[in-house]
Amino acid sequence: MSYNENYENWKNNPIKYWQNKSEDIHWYKKPEKILDSSNPPFWNWFPDGELNTCYNCLDIHVENGNADRKALIYDSPVTQTKITYTYKELLIKTERIAGALQNYGVSKGDRVLIYMPMIPEAVASMLACARLGAIHVVVFGGFAPNELATRINDSKPKIIIAGSCGIEPGKIIEYKPMLDKAIEIADYKVKTCFIFQRKICEAKLIDGRDFNLQELINNSNSTKPVSVKSTDPLYILYTSGTTGDPKGMVRDNGGHAVALKNSMRMVYGLKPGEVFWAASDIGWVVGHSYIVYAPLLSGCTSILYEGKPTGTPDAGSFWRVISDYNVSVMFTAPTALRAIKRDDPNGEEIKKYNLQNFRMQFLAGERADPTTIKWTSEHLNVPVIDHWWQTETGWAIAGNFSGLDLFKIKPGSTGKASPGFEVQCLDDNGNIKPRGEIGALAIKLPLPPSCSSTLWQDKDRYKKAYLEDYPGWYSSADAGYIDNEGYIWVMSRTDDIINCAGHRLSTGAMEEVLSKHQNIAECAVVGVEDELKGQIPMGFIVINAGTIEPNEKIIEDTISMVRNEIGPVASFRKVIVVKRLPKTRSGKILRSTIASIVDKKPYKIPATIDDESILDEIKKIIK
Repeated sequence: MSYNENYENWKNNPIKYWQNKSEDIHWYKKPEKILDSSNPPFWNWFPDGELNTCYNCLDIHVENGNADRKALIYDSPVTQTKITYTYKELLIKTERIAGALQNYGVSKGDRVLIYMPMIPEAVASMLACARLGAIHVVVFGGFAPNELATRINDSKPKIIIAGSCGIEPGKIIEYKPMLDKAIEIADYKVKTCFIFQRKICEAKLIDGRDFNLQELINNSNSTKPVSVKSTDPLYILYTSGTTGDPKGMVRDNGGHAVALKNSMRMVYGLKPGEVFWAASDIGWVVGHSYIVYAPLLSGCTSILYEGKPTGTPDAGSFWRVISDYNVSVMFTAPTALRAIKRDDPNGEEIKKYNLQNFRMQFLAGERADPTTIKWTSEHLNVPVIDHWWQTETGWAIAGNFSGLDLFKIKPGSTGKASPGFEVQCLDDNGNIKPRGEIGALAIKLPLPPSCSSTLWQDKDRYKKAYLEDYPGWYSSADAGYIDNEGYIWVMSRTDDIINCAGHRLSTGAMEEVLSKHQNIAECAVVGVEDELKGQIPMGFIVINAGTIEPNEKIIEDTISMVRNEIGPVASFRKVIVVKRLPKTRSGKILRSTIASIVDKKPYKIPATIDDESILDEIKKIIK
């Protein structure tokens, strides 16, 4: 069936469309109602259905005779480790972790926070939570104690599962001291931690609170999957908020399973048994959706890669993995390909590997610039497809559909709307703009299955953040336009969230950190263009009058503060001292204007600017 037919089928009868897709999932209680629209704008998909996501990921494949099919391939160049898990082997590990959690009192609805590197035990821990009907809260291992503590306070986990350390090229990052500090400063006190001891750096366990995860796995019994309601939460995943307070996206079980399994076939064109690689981290939504759940729901083989696109050991790392494991389709962020292109501009490393089975390269996480798409396509000789989605949606809002019929690729565009999404470009009053004109990209309600319809215990904040700007629409906070052929062009964010190497980070949260410095009077952080990472944060600080401390020392301090409180992932390394910040008369800092000056882009001076000469000062400093 073509894309146009598929999209029209959904548009004409969305209930029937999603009912048909739900037939691909194993239900303990098959849903009779497909969409509950009784409490708008909070819709629920398959509300009377019951299932277990872990069962649909693992048990069902074992029972259907595919126990020996490869489920997960762990490749870690930083530890020189390669391990392959069949569906049966991954099920056994998952059952045992679920058993350990159960032995320590975890049951349906409890939260379990996972703070681990890219290791198989992290994937199995996520699936173990799903098996029990518990709600996992995965926090990226690079986050600092303060960020971890905010997530502990909000989710109130019964247990934390952590690794003793993470490994980066040339350095070891100890997780346990950061975890201990986070527990110390958190208001909510966690009483039980499972620690996976990595041989390269074993952690000191606190007696009575910390327990060796591998010993628990060895000594626990297997557990059966627990039936949960379709609308019960599968996980909470925190995304940066504009106020600096993280937003806990809630993903339900039923809609998530239906949409993700459908997406593997429709968006990526994968069949059971084929190898799919999402080169991301389980701490981000890409890792949740396309390292763990979608490939396993579909009976595919997923790659878990603990390494970098370059430096582990070289710019051929990705192509080596694709060649070694016969990867069919890969998904990564444009920043990864820019790093490879920087180190290997002529694509010499690509020529060293057999990529005969590799047929598609997908990109997401930030805007893919046409230059990167062109370079990748020419050297890999496969279609390079950018697609658009968010933590909030869990799968592609727009793309080019390998499982239907690939249409023309327009470098710089994220393709056309996925069946399930009606995307329009709106003006400030919520009116649909003419094709080709830039405005706010919004999705007509109700959102399709798998999209978050609430924040953890904060429906009002969800409503305010996403639904109030344009009644009847979900506001994506992305700006762009739709061309005459229906292609969507995502150009920028409409708030202060920046995309740094595919990671969504709040500049507001960084400003909160800078403002804590005793010698800083005012500050602003803006996202500026970076050839490698897409965007990086740049800080502008105004120093208190009479300060004796040298500017260089203050700058050094601020960089260290952001690194400690937000984490190295922020890539906060550039700080400029200015006498004043440009503002409107009402006191609003002109952040977008500052960013345009740094990026050497044209900008319009607001009529309400307080003092235009401040912009000239910044121009001189930037030069």
